Amino acid sequence: MIRQGSRSFHLASLLLPERYREPARALYGFCRMADDAVDNSSDPQQAVNMLMARLDRIYDHNPDDAATDRAFADVVRHFAIPRALPDALIEGFAWDATGKRYETLSDVTAYAVRVAGTVGIMMSLIMGCRSANGLARSVDLGIAMQFSNIARDVEEDAANNRLYLPAEWKTKSTTSADLASRLVDEAEEVYARAETGISLLPRNCRASIHAARLLYREIGHEAKRRGHKGRAIVSGKRKTMLMLQAFPAALSRTTASEAPAVPEARFLIDAVLSGRPPHYQPKTITERALWVMELFKALESRNQRGPS
Repeated sequence: MIRQGSRSFHLASLLLPERYREPARALYGFCRMADDAVDNSSDPQQAVNMLMARLDRIYDHNPDDAATDRAFADVVRHFAIPRALPDALIEGFAWDATGKRYETLSDVTAYAVRVAGTVGIMMSLIMGCRSANGLARSVDLGIAMQFSNIARDVEEDAANNRLYLPAEWKTKSTTSADLASRLVDEAEEVYARAETGISLLPRNCRASIHAARLLYREIGHEAKRRGHKGRAIVSGKRKTMLMLQAFPAALSRTTASEAPAVPEARFLIDAVLSGRPPHYQPKTITERALWVMELFKALESRNQRGPS
């Protein structure tokens, strides 16, 4: 599924240690299945209802006898994934099914938070980063990636009567390509903020996430270079160069931005911080130290928020 569904995500996942790679692929598998279930259904609302029922069984520790559900149930249990995250993901797919329109950039951001920011947070939890700052940056990366995807797929989405560009940007003199290029520019600031948060992840995960950042960012740039005509494809040679750039980026010392999460994602951050930490057993001394640091950060964030 991951090889066929997202070559960029698949390439980036190859750089993850196995203990993170397999859960990440299980997460991707469930997300891909859910997206396809809604997209390919003659009754999208019924498909959404069925997905929510499947989630009920996953969170009741009784998943359907399907590889995607069983694998995702293991991820949910092991990494304490709050139900609010996959719920929001499926809500985003439901917005697709109903042909929801987006008036402002904030509206588009709210959509990106659901279909991609949720995945960013779940990936962060898989890698053991549960601090408010780390979660905010993981949402940023998901948002930026989705902006790149929207810019790439402008023509294809329009043919399917799906419009994700902010309606308020439209004037008599602007074209869809102009708006898509503006969204690519908006993504740059979000990518820059997200990049700083990668330093909060385990060292052996950073190259993979930098690779994902660089690969998806290039998708938006390539779409802009082509004038958003056709589907932008990053060449294999260019992908290889970007993958190589991920390694020195992973070694750079960057202070994570302390900017708060975008308002559109606050409800998801709260859902994580108000939950329990996972029953994770770190193995090495370094992993134990990192885990303890993240635990104290999460507890400190909860204390600053006050009682729920």
